[in-house]
Amino acid sequence: MFEPAYQADVVVVGAGVAGLCAAHRLTRAGMTTAVLEAAPCVGGRMATEKVDGFRLDRVGQLLSTAYPELASTPGLDALVLRPFAPGVLLHSDGHRHRAGAQAGAGGARGALHAVRALASAPRPGALPRSRTAASRTVPLPGRRAGAPWQAVPPPRVRAGAPLGTAMDQARLGAALTRLAATPAERLLRRPEAPAAEALAARGLPARTIEGFLRPLLAALLSDPDLTTSSRCADLALRAFAAGRLCLPEGGADVLPELLARTLPPGTVHTGVRVTAVSTTSVTTAEHGEFRCRAVLVATDARTAAELLPGLRVPDFHPVTVLHHTTDEPPPTGAFLLLDADRGGPVAHTTVTSLVDPSRAPAGRTLVSSTVLGTPPPGVDTAVRMHLSRLYGTSTARWETLAVHHTPEAVPAMRAPHDLRRPVRLLAGLYVCGDHRDTSTVQGALHSAHRAAAAILSDLGAAGSLHQADPARAVPRAA
Repeated sequence: MFEPAYQADVVVVGAGVAGLCAAHRLTRAGMTTAVLEAAPCVGGRMATEKVDGFRLDRVGQLLSTAYPELASTPGLDALVLRPFAPGVLLHSDGHRHRAGAQAGAGGARGALHAVRALASAPRPGALPRSRTAASRTVPLPGRRAGAPWQAVPPPRVRAGAPLGTAMDQARLGAALTRLAATPAERLLRRPEAPAAEALAARGLPARTIEGFLRPLLAALLSDPDLTTSSRCADLALRAFAAGRLCLPEGGADVLPELLARTLPPGTVHTGVRVTAVSTTSVTTAEHGEFRCRAVLVATDARTAAELLPGLRVPDFHPVTVLHHTTDEPPPTGAFLLLDADRGGPVAHTTVTSLVDPSRAPAGRTLVSSTVLGTPPPGVDTAVRMHLSRLYGTSTARWETLAVHHTPEAVPAMRAPHDLRRPVRLLAGLYVCGDHRDTSTVQGALHSAHRAAAAILSDLGAAGSLHQADPARAVPRAA
């Protein structure tokens, strides 16, 4: 609770990661900042439900160690990233196949090594040899020199089949290597088309696109039809090839909670509904008018358009996340498992408790699965049947912990898509969020960075913005 007459330099509407990130950058530049959130807690879509010792994300957002904003955002110094096993598992024709790039210090070189290893993989059903990328040990992202290495146990899976021939795999490896080494700004200057058309035009075999790139991009972009802008798809593949997919330790809500906790006391006010905004004030349902020098709207796209008439509302990709628990983990390891055949509602699934043990009580297994688009009737039954085929084990005795359906989970980025939509609407009125950039955590944080810079420039404090030390702020991986 605060007094209606209280004044601040900047009022931020919305306490998601974008609004909280912008508040950090503004306060570090010496601006007095107030963050107003209508919900009873911070986080927005990055919410995590707590059920009987389990931590269940409402929207299964994947992070990457290659996201630069995670390393440079003030307040995320204590963030711990839990990486998946390198690459992904593809389920195709009743078998699981390992594919993808090895991450770590090797970066682009590792991507090519991993594909070469797949091309010389052992016969189907055999264990990988000790010199292949599937069985070598890899350093954790952010590993210091001399720190212990983590062994990645090889699962009993087939290698390479959905990628086509050895030549097809070599082409894919070369493409991933080039993407990992290409600066992001150069990717943004490429001709733009729907991702499906752009991939086909690059000479990649249809089998590689359908068997690997489509299910991978569906997991990264929540877009199984690949209508997303090819530039956004290239950025997603670049992050995959140059880094490691990971989860934040403890759940998605750890990011906004860390950001809120490290702001000055009294900055964030929850349970405050903003009903109108102008360049010099906001009006709240509970406390009347709140006067300030600038207003930053950092809500979701639809709420932002209600406060800022005329603002474009994008289409959205619906996402449904189901969480199950069982006594024994399926025999797939800490991989992201994709359905290359699209033979059921599940786009991707993982044994979350193997990636991040803090998300499940001791002795229990947490399996999290994602359905993209409109879920089918009886979604839990359909998902259980599909998971039984994907994991090769009975799911009859699995317990359903939660089914979370979010109709407007991810803003669509169909071509043509402006990845740098304006954050300054008027002098004194600004907007940020994943709908102004890319529809990822990286995009939300980057749009907040741009908005904070615009505010500081307009208020005459551009020179006082203290940049975070990337070496100090790199999230720790465990």
